[in-house]
This record gives sequence, C-alpha cells and structure tokens, in this order.
Amino acid sequence: MAANRFVQGMILGLDVTPLLIILLMMAILIFLGMFMDWIGIALLTMPIFVPIVTGLGYDPVWFGVVFCMNMQVSFLSPPFGPAAFYLKSVAPPDITLMTIFASVWPFILMQLLALALVVLNPGIALWLVNLK
Repeated sequence: MAANRFVQGMILGLDVTPLLIILLMMAILIFLGMFMDWIGIALLTMPIFVPIVTGLGYDPVWFGVVFCMNMQVSFLSPPFGPAAFYLKSVAPPDITLMTIFASVWPFILMQLLALALVVLNPGIALWLVNLK
C-alpha cells in the first residue's frame, strides 16, 4: 500500500496537465494489452491508476469506460490480439492469420478515434449516469 501511495504522490506532484497523465495511462494500458490479458491488466493497474484518476478530479465511472475501451483496442491489436485468433478458427482455410491482422487496422483506428472522443469529452461516457 505504501508503494501505491508513493506512486500516486509522485504522479500527482508532476507539473503537467491532467490530460497528459491520462494519455500516459492510456498508452500504458494499450501497451500492456498487446501482451497481457485484460484481467491481469486490471489487477495490475487499477490499484495504482484509480486513486490517481480520482486525485486528478476525473470521474471513476468515466475511467472505467475508458479502461474497457482500451481493452477492446488491445483485444484486436497484434501481436497477441485474441480476437484475430478467434476469427481465424472460424475463417475459411485460405484466410491466413497475417491477412486477418492486416485487415483489423481500420477497426483499431476507429476504436482509437472513439477512445479519443471519450477521453476528450467525458460527457459521452457519463450521459446515462448523469440522468436523474
């Protein structure tokens, strides 16, 4: 627990904008998503990231949505994109895994665009929560 508080204090003490810290977290999540399963990433990063996000003044529900969107991007991205392997198991034999990985890039780009929209405009993710 002391290590978590140390990392939180160190990051919150940086003289950078909160958006830059969030973008760094997103980059870490996307990088980890290329090599790890989402459960492992959640167990590894959430105890560190959530206190930082709330310390920056962001809504934890918004961060949960952004985390899930990040994991969806990593679910498609090479080298270990499990969705591509699932697709290969049901694709015709003449479709190679390289063809599938080459074909997912437009979908990854669309997901990154949606992720950027939600990061820059938290109201997209929070409109339902804010209905009263």
